[in-house]
Amino acid sequence: MVIGELFMDKAAPCKGCSADVIVSEKQIQRILASLDLKDFQCVSQELYQARVNRCMQCPSLQYGTTCQYCGCIVQIRAKMIDKHCPKPGKQEW
Repeated sequence: MVIGELFMDKAAPCKGCSADVIVSEKQIQRILASLDLKDFQCVSQELYQARVNRCMQCPSLQYGTTCQYCGCIVQIRAKMIDKHCPKPGKQEW
């Protein structure tokens, strides 16, 4: 089962898949906590905050949570050490 399937409500389905497009802060916090519990390699809190701040300023951010380029929840992607900004041509972090 995909992490997103565990935590998303069924109120607003995505046009491209069966996942929801609106994710609450509570759901995001649960997913972030599960990353820590499962020993995912995560960035420092300082780097995480810098990445999220950059995403929040991006015009390609949708619904305050979702990257237009890859469909990820930016708060989750920003926490993972092996991920980067998926913006084509000019990664922001």
